[in-house]
Amino acid sequence: MGTGLIAATAALGSAAGAYLGLLGYLFVVQRRILFLREPERPDLAACGLADVVRPVQLVTADGLGLLAWYRPPPSSAVPLLVFLHGNAGHIGHRADRVRPYVEAGWGLLLVEYRGYGGNPGAPCERGLYADARAALAFARAQGVADGRIVLYGESLGAAVAVQMAVEHKVGALVLEAPFCSVGTSAVHRYPLFPMARWLVRDKFDSLAKIACVRAPLLVLHGERDQVTPPRFGRTLLASAKAPKEGRFYPEGGHVDLDQFGAAEAVIDFVRRRLAAP
Repeated sequence: MGTGLIAATAALGSAAGAYLGLLGYLFVVQRRILFLREPERPDLAACGLADVVRPVQLVTADGLGLLAWYRPPPSSAVPLLVFLHGNAGHIGHRADRVRPYVEAGWGLLLVEYRGYGGNPGAPCERGLYADARAALAFARAQGVADGRIVLYGESLGAAVAVQMAVEHKVGALVLEAPFCSVGTSAVHRYPLFPMARWLVRDKFDSLAKIACVRAPLLVLHGERDQVTPPRFGRTLLASAKAPKEGRFYPEGGHVDLDQFGAAEAVIDFVRRRLAAP
């Protein structure tokens, strides 16, 4: 074997080793990448919602007590927005996002996940589903009818909302900047690692579930979203059963759609789609 071939083989082996090493590193740290949690408890007064909502505790099936912020619907005819936020930050960072719905007179349940916002536990797919189930159980315990519940999922929260809409009867489902699955998102973010889709621990496979949703569906997506490209939202919308609607904003990025009238679109959609109690 010539020295050139030996050198080339060694270089190839080194490159392969580095590639596999980096892939292994991504596998190990994937939950740190996926769940960009803010561990500090949010300050209700600093968020400007102290006169609007009150802190409540959600109790999960696995025994965790989780912070949430709640504003009861003023009547049985008014929707309750159950807001499931994305993978970063905490509920305090969503204060401005939910304000239009409070101003519209809706009830609000702003759900905080395990491991976020001072809550105990560590986030994972199964855990976030348990947290959302606890939120729906809380809403029903307050006397809110299933048909008055509007599930709103933001990015990662959209995947949680899809799972809940499959499991539970709700009045409407709103998905902002949804992805098809963590696997497809991983390949989008790390195109040099196409096998990453098979190595994810938390699949959040909304595309496999969306056809089972029976609630009226509204998909919101920004055409300039670089985190979850709008093709993901269009794929989910195409795979869902009617009734369904989509709003795609030419100037919109990732979870900034309130700047372009998304809240107004949600309010209009819910008014048209929710059946009278």
